[in-house]
Amino acid sequence: MATNKELLSKSIKYLAWALPLLFIGPSLIYNAFINKQNVWHYLVLGIGIAVCLAAVYFMFKGLKTMMQSLFND
Repeated sequence: MATNKELLSKSIKYLAWALPLLFIGPSLIYNAFINKQNVWHYLVLGIGIAVCLAAVYFMFKGLKTMMQSLFND
């Protein structure tokens, strides 16, 4: 079984996008809960949740693409 190098590089790009989002999302959510007296509390919380969801999506997409490249699905 040969590995599809193009799909493997594509999956690594997805995972590279997910890595910083995995740290930024919880930081934004934590910041939103610390600054509840601020007017922008709900906006920052929504952005933090969206960033966490994007991180999960990119991780799933990257791992799925990596499995396709390794096992030729």
